[in-house]
Amino acid sequence: MSSVAVLTQESFAEHRSGLKDVEITGRVPEDEAYIPTYLEAFPPLPDKGTPGEKTGEPASVWSKIRPIKASVITQVFHVPLEERRYKDNSQFGEGEEAKVCLDIMQKTGAHIELSLAKDQGLSIMVTGKLDSVMKARKEIVARLQTQASATVLIPKEHHRFVIGKNGEKLQELELKTATKIAIPRSDDPNANIRITGTKDGIEKARHEIQLISAEQDKRAVERLSFEKAFHPFIAGAYNQLVQEVSQETGARISIPPPSVPKDEIVITGEKEAVAMAIARIRAIYEEKKRKTTTISVEVKKSQHKYIVGPKGNTLQEILENTGVSVEMPPLDSGSETIILRGEPDKLGPALTQVYAKAKSVIVVEVIAPAWLHRFIIGKKGQNISRITQQLPKVQSLSILFFSLQMARMDYAEINIDHRFHRHLIGKNGANINRVKEQYKVSVRIPQDSERCGLVRIEGDPQGVQLARKELMDMAQRMENERTKDLIIEHKFHRTIIGQKGEKIKEVRDKFPEVIIIFPDQQQKSDIVQLRGPKNEVEKCVKFLQKLIAELVESSFSVSVPIHKQFHKNIIGKGGANIKKIREETNTKIDLPTENSNSEMIVITGKKSSCEAARDRILAIQNELANLKEAEVSIPAKLHNSLIGSKGSLVRSVMEECGGVHIHFPAEGSGLDKVTIRGPAEEVERARRQLLQLAEEKQVNNFSVALQAKPEYHKFLIGKGGANIRRVRDRTGARIIFPSPDEPEQEHITIMGKEEAVWLAQKELETLIKNLFGVTLFFFLSIKLIFLGEKMYHGFHKNISIIISDCHYLLMCHQESQVNVEVLIPQRYHRAVMGPKGCKIQQITREHDVLIKFPDRDESQEPASPENGDTDLIPRKCDIIIVTGQAEKCELACAALLALVPVTIDVEVSYDLHRYIIGQKGAGIRKMMEDYEVNIWVPQPEQQSDIIKITGQVASVERAKQGLLERVKELQAEQEDRALRSYKVTLSVDPKYHPKIIGRKGAVISQIRKDYDVNVQFPDKGEEQQDVIVISGYERNANEARAAIEQLVAALQDMVSEDIRLDRRVHARIIGARGKAIRKLMEEFKVDIRFPQPGSEDPSKVTVTGLPENVDNAIDHLLNLEEEYMLSVTETETMASYMKPPSKTMGTGGNDEDNKALAKGFVVRDAPWNAQGIPVDDFNSHNSP
Repeated sequence: MSSVAVLTQESFAEHRSGLKDVEITGRVPEDEAYIPTYLEAFPPLPDKGTPGEKTGEPASVWSKIRPIKASVITQVFHVPLEERRYKDNSQFGEGEEAKVCLDIMQKTGAHIELSLAKDQGLSIMVTGKLDSVMKARKEIVARLQTQASATVLIPKEHHRFVIGKNGEKLQELELKTATKIAIPRSDDPNANIRITGTKDGIEKARHEIQLISAEQDKRAVERLSFEKAFHPFIAGAYNQLVQEVSQETGARISIPPPSVPKDEIVITGEKEAVAMAIARIRAIYEEKKRKTTTISVEVKKSQHKYIVGPKGNTLQEILENTGVSVEMPPLDSGSETIILRGEPDKLGPALTQVYAKAKSVIVVEVIAPAWLHRFIIGKKGQNISRITQQLPKVQSLSILFFSLQMARMDYAEINIDHRFHRHLIGKNGANINRVKEQYKVSVRIPQDSERCGLVRIEGDPQGVQLARKELMDMAQRMENERTKDLIIEHKFHRTIIGQKGEKIKEVRDKFPEVIIIFPDQQQKSDIVQLRGPKNEVEKCVKFLQKLIAELVESSFSVSVPIHKQFHKNIIGKGGANIKKIREETNTKIDLPTENSNSEMIVITGKKSSCEAARDRILAIQNELANLKEAEVSIPAKLHNSLIGSKGSLVRSVMEECGGVHIHFPAEGSGLDKVTIRGPAEEVERARRQLLQLAEEKQVNNFSVALQAKPEYHKFLIGKGGANIRRVRDRTGARIIFPSPDEPEQEHITIMGKEEAVWLAQKELETLIKNLFGVTLFFFLSIKLIFLGEKMYHGFHKNISIIISDCHYLLMCHQESQVNVEVLIPQRYHRAVMGPKGCKIQQITREHDVLIKFPDRDESQEPASPENGDTDLIPRKCDIIIVTGQAEKCELACAALLALVPVTIDVEVSYDLHRYIIGQKGAGIRKMMEDYEVNIWVPQPEQQSDIIKITGQVASVERAKQGLLERVKELQAEQEDRALRSYKVTLSVDPKYHPKIIGRKGAVISQIRKDYDVNVQFPDKGEEQQDVIVISGYERNANEARAAIEQLVAALQDMVSEDIRLDRRVHARIIGARGKAIRKLMEEFKVDIRFPQPGSEDPSKVTVTGLPENVDNAIDHLLNLEEEYMLSVTETETMASYMKPPSKTMGTGGNDEDNKALAKGFVVRDAPWNAQGIPVDDFNSHNSP
């Protein structure tokens, strides 16, 4: 059996590429492909013992990999019998030792195994991570092994070396020895260290501590005190001298810095090294103390920093050059005296250097306004840093440069309503950053919390003015833009939007300048927001209102009761009947499911269509059954009682009468007719039952309302309801007291038969009168009792006298009561009462009277003048009765009449009404709150100019003045709008419209901004496609027209030329996301259009622009094509070589080619060719 190694092109590509430059010799001809050897194609792995020996190459990378240490370790240790804490061998593995081990495993995460040795000792194997094993070992020793203790004595100053930094050394020692080491506190005179643990652990810990102490015994610490003035001489310039001493002796020398008020020099190290360092330092000190002297000089405090230099380098420089130390006074001191210390012959040169350094810097003041300071400082102090880092001469020039530059700076302040600030800034600061970059200015906009409208612009004078103009234009456009909220029921939103937004897209296309925002579906809000130019918004609102009206009209629904057995006949075969009714009436008809007990069929659509569909469905039912429909008249007020709780009563009647349908009119409609439908006999039976029930309800449903203060109710009811139960038993009437949550707390309702109700009313009124007398008697009695101490003590003796006097006072009180009638039309009663009757309650309290309002009369109120000034005969429902003393009743009547509202008419042009109302009614609501009146604005469809103001006289007058002032403001705005509505038209060939609009509207937007105009292009489908409408102020509109004409003239000079570029280079020319082609168009100022996919001529490219620019662009494109085609050709050639061999190989074509292709990749000198078998005889086709 033989085999051959065949390689794929992918796996052998790199190998072949490395053989291209190798000269091939031997039996293989030069023009044939090189066949690699087996060792070249499959290099062997290096020998494990001698890596790299045969090839001479470096050792394999495998030998360089660092061995991985095991993350889990195992330790075994032994606890002798005499040291075991628990020695009960009968329960080994179940006693305290097992519990302790389990607890330790949970705490540390290590695995513990226990075993008992022959000598009854305990063998413990702990497995886990190193840290866990060490912690577990410490716990085991502490809890399973008896503990011993010992002390070790070392010098107190060595304790800190045993503890280590942050106690790390001590913790490491405890873990290593499995002991507890207690070191006395620093303030404790005891120097003994106590060690607790096993005997082995104690010995190990003692040994480690003694080693640490022995190491520290070899070291010494010495402190030398020399005058602070001589420290610089000991340290030397730049600390060179002290470093030399430290290196020579091996001791560490610490000299306190000049800013630290200490004169102690600390020397640490080996004892011999410390002694040598001390000798050297003392020698330096003695020498300098003997040879040096001092002089004092006065230098200005402001120049001291130049003598000190950055980080004290200048002082070190003077010390190095002259050997003289310069002592500077503290920074917080006011002293200007500087002391120079050194040898006498060197003090002169040092003093010269001190003066030179002091005068090396000249301070120049540049006067600049405070607002320019931040420009001088620059971003993050860049400008100042650049100045301070330069030479003094250059620094002066820089200051002069900045002075000249700042002289060309200017600023401007404009007042823009803070509401528009966020729009000026734009999303992520886009708008304001563009203004800053375009005009090279700085714009400062106050925070929203400041509620300030002042915007400050700073920069070049020309840029400031241009930026100011643009910001003002932006603010003006925002003022002209309007936002309006339209109330549309949430259920209609989906219908208006349409499937995939198709319908709302049509609306937006119709009103492109209006932004329509629907609320989020989860909010369930009815408010739809419209934003854009006022006129367009109004048009869009009218359009949507008309659309909503149509939707509302088509959403009318009616329910038709149809017997369940007839539903299938109404549906028809295959739904034919119901489908026909739906199509002909244009309604939606929903039938209940088969499993439902409901017999109602719901019809939805326009009212007339729903009624037509209902009649047709009823007609089908009537044809199929002998059904009859009857109407019975029952007063509307009895309908609820006949229907019963949740329809229980009427449902029982329908079931009793053979399943007839009884239909009551809608609640609140006021209709009395009840419809009964079903078999003739059952309908008549149901009619009789309904009339009988209605008669019973009417007889027993007579009711009357009685007024009594809520605080009397509990006395009327009596203890355990005794009083009210007695009245019910005697009269048979039902008495209902108001619940706590009802608004009318004084109304007691009496229901039942008429005779019983009147009788119960008389008894209750008697109870109320008696209760009032007793109450008055009680209060009078209390007053008399507390008139004096003497009367209080004599109360029991004179009780009969007090009672008779109180009876007399009560009679006098009743005789002084009068009833006064106040005539106020019923329609004003609610306004007079106020919210929850608060106004009436206040009058009652202030004047100590009772005020009774009449029952409401629902009949038609006679026409009368607005303000109640009528001479017509008063009705009973218009009379309010005031009860009390005569004088107080007169005051209460005057207070009541003062509460009667008056209504005045104010004439305001209909066009201004919507502005007075404001957004979401905010404007009109604010006026009503400010002036405490009610303002009625007529409906839009009435187009009336009369606005009614209702309220008290003073408030109405103030509201009128405020309304008229608002009208004046709106009229001024209207005049300005009229000036802005000037329009001019311009005829431009439609082919130039895209160029005028520009990319993403950039060109036309700039024209609109520059001239503050609105430019309207014709919509698709309009007859005059060449007319452009410009609206705005007359002057601005004419200037904008001239600008567009100039732009069109430039466009007319342009030419278009077609060239053919190989379509394979189009993508390279266009570039990623069109970046390259945009750069070309900007460079040559031309427009380049490539063919669309599927074009008839895919190589055709159109270049448009001025003739000269077009020629230059075409030349450049042709050059690019030539350059890119070389790359394309090369890529395609390489791709042809990478194609896989044909599946039909060997079946036709050249035999030589087929043979060459069939061989695939072949190797030489393979192990299976050891017998000298020719390579060519083994190929992929001969493989078994």
